[in-house]
Amino acid sequence: MIPLNVFVKPHLIVDARNIQFLETPSQTRMLQVSSVFGYERPLVIRVSFSTCVLATVCLPLLGLITCVFISSTFHYEDSTGTHCQVPNYLPSISASISLSPECHIWRFCIGLHSAPRFLVAFTYFKFYRSRFASKAPESSLTCLNLAFSVSENLGLLLLTYVSSTETYFVHKEGFVLFIVSSLIHMLITCRLWKAIKKYSLNPEDAKSHHWKVRFLFVNVSCCAFAGFFYWKHNMYCESGSYTFFAFFEYLVVFSNMAFHLTAVWDFKSREVMVISSSEEKDF
Repeated sequence: MIPLNVFVKPHLIVDARNIQFLETPSQTRMLQVSSVFGYERPLVIRVSFSTCVLATVCLPLLGLITCVFISSTFHYEDSTGTHCQVPNYLPSISASISLSPECHIWRFCIGLHSAPRFLVAFTYFKFYRSRFASKAPESSLTCLNLAFSVSENLGLLLLTYVSSTETYFVHKEGFVLFIVSSLIHMLITCRLWKAIKKYSLNPEDAKSHHWKVRFLFVNVSCCAFAGFFYWKHNMYCESGSYTFFAFFEYLVVFSNMAFHLTAVWDFKSREVMVISSSEEKDF
């Protein structure tokens, strides 16, 4: 077994064969990296965690903006029409991602960003577990937070790859799973960061909690408004009600993305390193 010595800052290591999450202390130290197969594992990719988070959030953001733009420009009638047959001026997200080529763009962006989303979820889990190892309420909330984070991602994948024009019931259930899991995950996260802020002297922690609470409030408010206008549209078929529903639906998604973007502050000094195993064939 040949050890590989690497000088690193606080970081995460992702092994291409065995995914590991290793967090070092704040000061720079020597990290021994050796392959479980007896071979060296050369460094392949090394990026800051902030860059990873930004890329993860920007993929669905750009994908959504592109899909809404294409739907509004080239498929306006199809994307804004409803069973009420009244004038509407904005396509809903479900309508925007169910047409072609929009659905392919959206599925590409969501599929590409899903793996980093799970990486971030498990990184938070390790972070919370190290902070609240000896505290009963927060320790239990840490596990729940991971469960709802994973459930949120699975709901997003389900509503993405099963469009409303293919199987409406499955798409609807995926949407409900995404929204409910997202709200509970954000609530638990704010509760955990309230505890972190209480015992932390780092101003970044206070700022992170402050903006998390703000984005949660915006998300809950927009969910309520979207639900109201959706009900109003189906109940009374008023012109423009579906447009307001679509508008607040956009804000729900944007506030959700902004909430997840606060991970840039939470892991500002961390790095992601992808390491592959180098094997020499012996014959």
